[in-house]
Amino acid sequence: MIIDHPLLGPRDASEFTYLGDASLIDRPDRDAPDAMERFHDYVYLRDNPAGEHRELWYHEHGDRSWLVVTRNTLTHEITKVELARDVALAQGRGA
Repeated sequence: MIIDHPLLGPRDASEFTYLGDASLIDRPDRDAPDAMERFHDYVYLRDNPAGEHRELWYHEHGDRSWLVVTRNTLTHEITKVELARDVALAQGRGA
């Protein structure tokens, strides 16, 4: 599988480490009244979708950037690759 890195161009997936659902960018607020419940769900509850899915990938054997990869889990077709920092900033979160 080839991941088209936004800064470095096409790279083999073996350079990357898959780190899970891209929703992990949305870390719960530790000061919220229900923080314990939110962190439990954040850490332990995961979807396993069939079809298009946004995932976090880490360029471990490269520039060490974090990417959000939109990939079809049935066909492995990648339709979009973004820097995680840009996704976080667009959502109003720090990177």
